[in-house]
Parts: sequence; structure tokens; C-alpha cells
Amino acid sequence: MATPSAPSSSLPPQPQQSSSSSSPLSPPSSILIIGAGVFGLTTAYALSRRHDFVNTTITIVDRADPSNPDVFPAPDAASVDTSRIIRADYPDAAYAALAAEAQLQWRQQTHPDDLGSEGRYSESGLLVVADGPAPPPGTPVVTGTTVIDKSKLTGMDYARFSWANVLSLASSDPELAARIKECPNSDAIKGALGTGGSSGSWGYINGLSGWANAGASMAWLYKRVRAEGRINFVAGEVTNLEVSGNTVTGARLSDGRVLSADLVMVSAGAWTGRLVDLTGQAIATGQVLGYIDLTPEEEAQLAHMPVILNLSTGLFVIPPKNGVLKVARHAYGYLNPTALSIPPLASSVATPAATVSLPLTTLTDPTLQIPTEGADDLRRALHEMVPLPSLCDRPFSKTRICWYSDTPTADFIIDYHPEYKGLFVATGDSGHAFKFLPVIGEKIADVIAGQCPPEFVSKWNWRYPAGDAALKTVITEDGSRGGVPGLILSTELERASAVLN
Repeated sequence: MATPSAPSSSLPPQPQQSSSSSSPLSPPSSILIIGAGVFGLTTAYALSRRHDFVNTTITIVDRADPSNPDVFPAPDAASVDTSRIIRADYPDAAYAALAAEAQLQWRQQTHPDDLGSEGRYSESGLLVVADGPAPPPGTPVVTGTTVIDKSKLTGMDYARFSWANVLSLASSDPELAARIKECPNSDAIKGALGTGGSSGSWGYINGLSGWANAGASMAWLYKRVRAEGRINFVAGEVTNLEVSGNTVTGARLSDGRVLSADLVMVSAGAWTGRLVDLTGQAIATGQVLGYIDLTPEEEAQLAHMPVILNLSTGLFVIPPKNGVLKVARHAYGYLNPTALSIPPLASSVATPAATVSLPLTTLTDPTLQIPTEGADDLRRALHEMVPLPSLCDRPFSKTRICWYSDTPTADFIIDYHPEYKGLFVATGDSGHAFKFLPVIGEKIADVIAGQCPPEFVSKWNWRYPAGDAALKTVITEDGSRGGVPGLILSTELERASAVLN
């Protein structure tokens, strides 16, 4: 079935509810959630526990794990991995406060069923650093930064604004205040890291940040969602949305099945652009990850290191666990332009591009490796941050390309579509959504109910790109990215192949 074109009118039809509305929602009789990642699973869980939605049928559809169709999400989802950084270190006070709220739940480890128990959360501390001229000693810090122009931040700006917001949080949290420390030069950074290495010219360490076992945390969440007994799971690949006039009525699967619902929520992460046109708003980018096996002696040497994140290069290392050390790059990422046989749901503002950047993973190509360009950068991070002689030339035991849904400002998109009734979109993770797992579902449910948190209305709303921006490739310029913008994955893989041959 071909995807209908956007409704034609001088003004787009208004949705049944907008994220900025404060009027109550009349709950739909059925909700279909496309995607079982952090946004999808947490929203289903939140809605299933709300009295207003007690009579609402909730269904989640996702590709699932081909080897285990009863387990969600699929193993190549961005939310499934050995580790993700858990931090309240943000240059924007709204995200810093929300992350601090989430950290309270990550830190709960009293009972086995607590989110942070059984190794799901490790409070190793986080060393935030950046390159460039360091601020002179005694430079004043303006705390509580909420509104900033994210499009003009450098890595040092990001780090300095984050430090300001951490200080603001610490002013009412004595425990946090006792566990943060400025690292004004490379020697201080080296001492805080404790590996013999260093990175950056200025930074700080936050002892209340850390990292989570992402795969285990998602399994914990999935178990809780299943236990509610209210949510139906369907394993399948969605090819397109079903539309009648200007109303989305459901989704069609690759096997021909059609799932119908009064409200369809698309939360398919980096795959969202396959279903809904996000021209100028979000784009799928691939990020490189590498894993190195350690001996017990090497792991013991690094047992007390914090996570280290260089905001100028995007390179970071997460402390080892179970004999594995992870190094990765939070970068502009690779694009994977893909021609679609069925175009995404169009809008009246921009014509969908002939190709859409979509994930390429080992589920679709089992031989996929990271490009040499990315591998070399990861190796540079190891030499700089964890300079153990025995690791210098040790091959990666595994590599992976993790796919983000990137927005220009790294703000999420959580809103009703302005042109189609019955369509809600939650995407644009921009590589930093996982940490919000304990709290983001409630916030998305609030937006669905027309009660978006005021501090996020302008950040999460649907924003059509203006003028020429609609024709430009989305590049996340929030100050946290490394690498080179606009790299094409196939081109970089071909270069690697040419070197090998």
C-alpha cells in the first residue's frame, strides 16, 4: 500500500491534542506503540498504570529478537548493550534536573528487584573533560543555566555549563557537593582518572554519576511491563502507517498484517524516519563502539577508574566489567542513505528525500565491522585514556555500530504530529536518552495526556525546519560531538576494504 501524501491545505489540520495543551485528554480506546526501546517500553508501562487509561488496550509492535521472538527489543536496538553512561551532567538545567531525578532510582539497590541492583548500575563516577583553552583559575560560574543556544556550544562550553548545573544541584544536595571536584589542568585530570593516562585540558569529576548495564536494565524493564498483564506484544516489522484522510489508523507489517488503533505512537528510534518524514528534524547516525578482553590482572588495575568522557572528541571509556573494557565515540556519526520502496508519511512542509539514513546492523549484515576511521579513533582513545602497554595493540574482541536518532539541538521529539490525527511521535534520542529510563515514560505519558512539563514544551515539540533548513542534513551541534560530520558509512567501509586488499 502506498503511503498517502500529506493533507493539502493552507494551514495544517490541528491534532486532537498538542504537547503544550493543558486541557485533559479523552483517553483513546486503543494505543499502538511502534518500538520497544526505552521510549516505547517506558511509555507503555506508565500508561498501563494510569487510571485514566484503565480501559485502553495497549499494544507494542517491534522486530523483537529473531532467535527469541518473545523477547523485546531486538538485540541491535540502541538500548541493548553492555553499558550506558548515567549522568546528571548537562549544560541545560532542565535535562540535568530530570537526569538527577532518574539517578535517584538508578541508585536504589536495596532489593534484587530495584533497578540498580544485581549489577545493573555501577556508581564509578564520571570524569567530564574537554580540549581547548582552560578557564583561568577563579573564573566565576553562572549556575542554573536553563536557556542556552545549543547550536553554538563547543566541547569546553558543554563541560563548563554542565559544571555550573552540577554545582547548582549540589547547593541543595550535600552528598553530591562532597563528591564533585574541579580538575583545572591535565595533571589533575590524570590524577582523577587513575589509569596513568589523561585527556583534555580542563574538567571535573562527579562521583555520583556512573554507568548502567543497558541490556540487563532493559530486560528488567521488559519483565516489569510483562508483569502488568495489560500490554500486548506483537513481533513484526512495520513497513508503513495506515492512513485514512488525515488520520493515522494503524500500521501494516511486512507479512501483510494490519494493526489498528485509535492512537499510534511511533517510537522506533533510528528507524523512525522509515515511517514518518523527519526531514530537517532528525536523522539516523551510526556510532562506533569497541570492546577489548582483559586479563583478571588488567581488570584489577582499572577497577577504580571512573567513566571518562571527552566532550571535544566525543571519545569515552567505561570501566571494565566481567573482563571486558568498552571504548566508544559520541560523534557526528555515519549516515546510511537508503532508498525506500514505501516512502515515509509525508508532510506538507518538506518533500521527503529520495533516500533516508537508516541503520545497518549485524542483524541485516552479520559481517559488518566498524570502519577503519572509527577503529583508529577508538584506538587513540585507549592510548590516551588507558595507556596500559599490554593493551596498545590488542585487537578488539567485538565492535558495533550503535544507531542514534539525532536532532539539531539534541532535544527529543515528543509530540503529536501537527498534520495527522491519531499520530504521536517519540524519537530523537540523540544518544543520551537511556539514562532517563526510570522517568521518561511518565513524562511521555504526560505529553500524550496534554500535560507536557513546562520546561520541556519548547524542547520536545514538533518543529518544522524553516526555509533552507528543510533541505539540509541534520547535524547535532550541542557541543558534545566528535569526529567529522557527514561521513557516509558505505564510503568508509569501502575505504577500509581497499586498505585490506
